[in-house]
Amino acid sequence: MPRAYTVATAALALGTSPKWIDNALSHHTVADLTQGRQGVPRRLSIEVLLVLAIALLLTGELGTTLMPAIRIAEELARAPGVFKSATGLSIQLDLDTLRMTLLARLEEAVEVAPLPRRGRPPKNTTGRLD
Repeated sequence: MPRAYTVATAALALGTSPKWIDNALSHHTVADLTQGRQGVPRRLSIEVLLVLAIALLLTGELGTTLMPAIRIAEELARAPGVFKSATGLSIQLDLDTLRMTLLARLEEAVEVAPLPRRGRPPKNTTGRLD
């Protein structure tokens, strides 16, 4: 089974906030993302993280909005790092280098990312032992 990452780990590796990732995945469809029920934390595959990393590059460097950035990023991730539009626009990306960089960042992020708390919060939050 392929490894899946939490939103917090993904945010650290991508250099963005967990809220940005949640908003991007809530408002836009990303291939290979399995949507769970409400209240179930997202688990993101490397393929989804690669699409998000490319989308971040496109929005940051080209100033595109997120919807076309995700669509182009999905094609760049599927193809060997090449996107060609119907109007002749061509974008080329060194996909292997980006994937290796992302995997290295994920290894670091796994070490420091907080594990999400599960279950009910403890009743005693004041520190008193009444």
